[in-house]
Amino acid sequence: MAQDVAWREYGLAGSGPVRRFSPSDWYRSPIPSKRMKRLMKRSDGPGLVNFGLWLGLTALAGALLVLAWGSWWAVPAAALYGVLYGSGGGSRWHECSHGTAFRTRWLNAALYHLASFMCLKNPHLWRWSHFRHHAETIVVGRDPEIAFPRPPPVWGMVLNLLNLRAGWAEIRKMVRLALGRLTPDEKDFLDESERPKAYWTSRAHLAVLSGAIALSVALESWLPVMLVGLPTFYGSWLHHLLSATQHAGLAEDVPDHRMNSRTVRMNPFFRFVYSNMNYHLEHHMYPLVPFHALPALHEEIRADCPPPYPSVLAAYREMIPAMLRQRKDPGHHVERPLPRDAGAAPDGGVPRAAAA
Repeated sequence: MAQDVAWREYGLAGSGPVRRFSPSDWYRSPIPSKRMKRLMKRSDGPGLVNFGLWLGLTALAGALLVLAWGSWWAVPAAALYGVLYGSGGGSRWHECSHGTAFRTRWLNAALYHLASFMCLKNPHLWRWSHFRHHAETIVVGRDPEIAFPRPPPVWGMVLNLLNLRAGWAEIRKMVRLALGRLTPDEKDFLDESERPKAYWTSRAHLAVLSGAIALSVALESWLPVMLVGLPTFYGSWLHHLLSATQHAGLAEDVPDHRMNSRTVRMNPFFRFVYSNMNYHLEHHMYPLVPFHALPALHEEIRADCPPPYPSVLAAYREMIPAMLRQRKDPGHHVERPLPRDAGAAPDGGVPRAAAA
């Protein structure tokens, strides 16, 4: 679908018209209330199994890397450790930010802070940013986490295979927050009570990373930073490869997650690393459903949603041409087909300038 529209301002402090939606505007596939309560039920068991396996495998891969250091066996050990650290940490940061990974709050909080550090993310800043992302998903001028604005950064996807785009942005953000500085966009969504916490957390993250660098210099070895810091760069490629399928090339400013989010079928290893976030449409429609219940949620609402993509490759076959076209035609987006008996996509929303 192509429209004759101008290039848009994606910053939260832009002067252009912004569409505003109330929570009631957003479409949600109907689910019986009792069933919904069961799906939303939080439990420590699935989280302890999943996160315990992840942490155990990460520690084992790290131990193998230490033992193999100095030999060619360190290469596959580093590859495995990096994926578990950089990519596995990325999805688990996200799940704990919702507070749904565990029933016990301190487990959510502890693992949220650990995974946030592993991803170089400030947990206080990102919690508020992600809340806005869910409240106003892909609404231009409101959502601070639109990863693929138009024209989309196609080369940014390539650079992020080594986290060179997103990772360095987080390093710069970490230094800026440690100095007590916020951008206008960050001031728009970060509550004032959280700002001192964000500053001190970035200072703590910088101290740990600086310690790893200092230890590497003292030992004259890359091993310390290969274990802490660098895995976020050399190991997050799988997370970026998978997470790009979430929203790229889809509709903007539509209060219907069936139009702006994708569900993609993935193999068990990808789903483990990605914490079931391949069920991304379902996650956005009902963000309080824990990661382990998303497959069941998918089955519950699939008759009301577009068909899932059969593979990551199938998603990219649609995404890449759409993104390339958007570089010249910013109004173009992929239209997802709804089943015949599905609920109608809402129109909803009035541009802020028009409403005024």
